[in-house]
Amino acid sequence: MNENQLHNLNIERAVLSSILFDPVLFEDVTSKLKSTDFYLPDHQKVFEAMTELEREDQPIDEEFLRKKLQKMEKFNEDIFLEIISSNPLSNTTAYIAEIKEKSIKRELVKLTSEIKSVAVDQDMPSEDVLDIVQKKLYEISMDATTKEFRDSPEMITSTIAHIHEMKKRGNNGVIGVDTGFRELNEHTSGFTEGQLIIIAARPAMGKTALTLNLAQKALDDGRGVAVFSLEMPAEELMLRLLSAKTSIPLQNLKVGDMSDEEWSNLTRASDEMSRQKLFVDDDGLININQMRSKLRKLKMQHPEISMMIVDYLQLMSGTGGKDRHLEVSEISRGLKLLARELHMPIIALSQLNRGVESRHDKRPMLSDIRESGSIEQDADIILFVYRDDVYRMREEKEKKAKAEGQEYKSTYVEKPEEDAELIIGKNRSGPVGIANIVFQKRFTRFVDKGSIPVEIVYEQADDNAQGSSIELPPI
Repeated sequence: MNENQLHNLNIERAVLSSILFDPVLFEDVTSKLKSTDFYLPDHQKVFEAMTELEREDQPIDEEFLRKKLQKMEKFNEDIFLEIISSNPLSNTTAYIAEIKEKSIKRELVKLTSEIKSVAVDQDMPSEDVLDIVQKKLYEISMDATTKEFRDSPEMITSTIAHIHEMKKRGNNGVIGVDTGFRELNEHTSGFTEGQLIIIAARPAMGKTALTLNLAQKALDDGRGVAVFSLEMPAEELMLRLLSAKTSIPLQNLKVGDMSDEEWSNLTRASDEMSRQKLFVDDDGLININQMRSKLRKLKMQHPEISMMIVDYLQLMSGTGGKDRHLEVSEISRGLKLLARELHMPIIALSQLNRGVESRHDKRPMLSDIRESGSIEQDADIILFVYRDDVYRMREEKEKKAKAEGQEYKSTYVEKPEEDAELIIGKNRSGPVGIANIVFQKRFTRFVDKGSIPVEIVYEQADDNAQGSSIELPPI
């Protein structure tokens, strides 16, 4: 490859000169370029000094830039004179794009050397090599190359900006993805970027229903959601979402037993759901490397993806013939690193050990999570779903079976709505405790305790009002 294809010093000098001529341009340039996009190290230092001046709210001019470079001990008189003597540009857009283009090409050339190093010189397994390559390609395409150390001034500036942003939101306490549950938000402040959230429960407690409620809230807020469903097909998940959204009982929805009004509501809800950014991978066999690859690709295609759900963790396979505890450790650590890499919360469901069934108080604890060591360590938040009525109903059935045909008077009354608890067993950034919610069985939906969820009520279309037939949702 011709050396000029990888850099153009004249363009770099011209862009830097243009910033000195018109400092207002810096905001546009810094939104598209970083210091390492410049080929010449001295040009990188000049751009870094400009960034420092901008951060300190000082003028970006020849005099202040010279002083800043001297203070940083990065001043080169010859390079500085070349920059200020270059003709400023009237339109920098094409030149900024050219600098970025050559920077990406240099990164790709560098990647080819790294591939040879890990594949040939280090003789790493092909699966590991592919993972490294995919990660590097994602970083290059998203301009998220490996970060250097962050110094105190930069971190303070970022933190104060974050505090101001929270103030603008009205002090509502939610700084990440809104969970839709008031008490849970009070404990967690929402799910934030880079967090690994574990939702654990015994079977039939409703952990899948809860995560779908969380997903629906994110979708309604305009966010994108990716779901890896290892246990049930995508159609089953969509049925549950539609039931919760339309307040049509799930069993009626499954068999199509609905009134004309419910059919109309379903049609309109289906149309609304079809416009939301929900993506489901229902491949039942997947390992952490495959999941990383798929999610990186999806995130590149749809940057609006801001939350991922895995249902559920113990169904994921390992990447080799390792002990199961080591495989689970690899999976949980991989999910945590993926959450940080893609700047999104990842919610992973987990099963609990049977040991909880033998206790008098069946509320789960951290030690009840299967292969709990690594999961407990990697998770930022661990939530347990607990419904006492599930155990009461089970005990009632056992008592009735033991009666062996004798007359048995039941004392348990099954309710359409059951009290439920979200037990916050771990919260790295806040308090632990209990969030009280209610489970509505017919709609597989959790709601805040004491609140009545707003049911979707659509206006009757004119043609339906005149007695025309109800059409099924389009396929």
